[in-house]
Amino acid sequence: MKVRSFATRFGLLFLVLVCGSFLAQARFRQPNSEYAARRAKLRSTIKGPVVLFGYTSRQDAGELAVFFQEENFYYLTGHSEPDAALLLIPDSPDANAPAGPHEIFYLPPRNPLEEKWGGPKMGPNDPGIAEKTGFQAVEPFANLRADLVNLAKTYSTFYTELPTKEEKGYPHLTTWSEWVQHSLPQTTIEDISPALASLRQIKSPGEIALIQKAVDASVDAHIAAMKMMRPGLFEYQIAARMKEVHEMEGCSREAYAPIVGTGFYSTVLHYDALTNEIKDGDVVVIDVAGEYGGYAADITRTLPANGKYTARQREIYEIVLGAQNAALAAIKPGVMLMGAKSVHQVAFDYINTHGHDLHGNTLGRYFFHGVGHHLGLDVHDVNDRTLLQAGMVITDEPGIYIPEENIGVRIEDDVLVTQDGNQLLSAKLPRSPDEIEKIMAEARAQAQSQPQP
Repeated sequence: MKVRSFATRFGLLFLVLVCGSFLAQARFRQPNSEYAARRAKLRSTIKGPVVLFGYTSRQDAGELAVFFQEENFYYLTGHSEPDAALLLIPDSPDANAPAGPHEIFYLPPRNPLEEKWGGPKMGPNDPGIAEKTGFQAVEPFANLRADLVNLAKTYSTFYTELPTKEEKGYPHLTTWSEWVQHSLPQTTIEDISPALASLRQIKSPGEIALIQKAVDASVDAHIAAMKMMRPGLFEYQIAARMKEVHEMEGCSREAYAPIVGTGFYSTVLHYDALTNEIKDGDVVVIDVAGEYGGYAADITRTLPANGKYTARQREIYEIVLGAQNAALAAIKPGVMLMGAKSVHQVAFDYINTHGHDLHGNTLGRYFFHGVGHHLGLDVHDVNDRTLLQAGMVITDEPGIYIPEENIGVRIEDDVLVTQDGNQLLSAKLPRSPDEIEKIMAEARAQAQSQPQP
C-alpha cells in the first residue's frame, strides 16, 4: 500500500562525495552465479543488445546521502558501486554476429583522491576483476559508446530502460535513454523493462531467503512495538524503536517510510508525519518493515493503544482478519491478485458482507485499496499482471478505514506462492486480537514489576 517517498527512494540513493561512509546495497550479496544465470536467461530471449546503467554518484553531495543501486541493474549484476554500465549481446547463431564476449561490464576509472574519503572501489584494470564481478569481460566505461556503435553495424534494434510517467524526481532513465539514442541515431531503441519485470516476478531460492530475513527482522520489530505501545508515547517513538531493531538485525534501511498512525490518522493510508501523541482509547496502525540485502518486507499490524481493543475496534479488526484469511485461502497458482474473480474480490466480498457503519451501510466502501502487491527488490515490486505463479511473493493486506469513528484497521502479511498454495512468510507475528492483547499485557506486567529508579 505504500511506495518509497522521493526522499527515501532518491534522496538517499547516492554516494557521499565529500565525507561519510559508503553503505553498500550488497551487504549480503548473492553468489556471482545467481546474477550470471539471470543475465543468461535474458540474453536467450533478446534479439538485440541490451545496455543498462547503474545509478551515478554525481546527484547528491549531501553528507547524509547514501548510495543504493538501481534495482534492475542490481538484479542483473549484484554491483553496488556507482557509475557502471552493462552490455548484453544476444546468444545468436547468426554468422554475422560479432565474435567475443556476450557480457561486458563497464566500470569508471578509480579515483585515488575520492577513495581516501569513501574507501577503495573496483576499477576496470584491477587484477582479476572479471572473476571478482562474474563477467566475461570488464572494460573502462569510456569504451562503451564505441562498442555500441560497432554493434550497430550488425544490429538494428537495441534495448535499454525507457522512462515512465513515475520518473519525475531523479531523471536516470531519461538521461541514459537519451544518451543511447544520441549514440545510435540510426537504430530502434526498445524498452527492456517489461522483460525484466517478467524475470523478477519469480523469486529464486536465494531471493526468497533474503526476503525471509527482511520479514524476520520486521516481525521482531513489530513485537517490540507491541511490547512498547502505551498512551503518552508519540508515533515517532514507536517507529524509532522498530528502526533500531531492523538495523540491529542487519537491515540496510527501511523498506519504505514508516507509517504509524494513531486515532484519526489510523484511517490515513500513507500517513508518515509521525508527530501525534498516542491517546488512551486510540487504535494505532503500524505499517513498518525493513529491507535486507536489497529485498523488502511489508508488514502491518493494528494495535490498541492501551492494550485492550474496544468492542467496536475488535469487531472491525475481526472483519479485516476474516477477509485476510479468506484472501490467504484463495492465494495459489493460476489466480489473479486483482480484478474480477481475484484474491482482491474475495477479500472485498468478505468485508462487504460482514458488519456495518454507524448508518447501517455495508463496509465495502471503507476498503478502497488493493488487497496486495508483489514484493522483492522494491516494496511494490515489478510485475506484468499475469496469473499468480509459484515463486512469486506478494502481500495480503485488506483494511477498513472509517474516519467518522477514528478507526482504521489494516492487517498485512507477506506470502510466498507455492506449487500447491502458499506459505505465510510472516507467520511468526501474531494476527489474532487475543494474541496481541496477551503480548501487550505481559509486557506491561513485566514493566510494572521492574524496580523503579
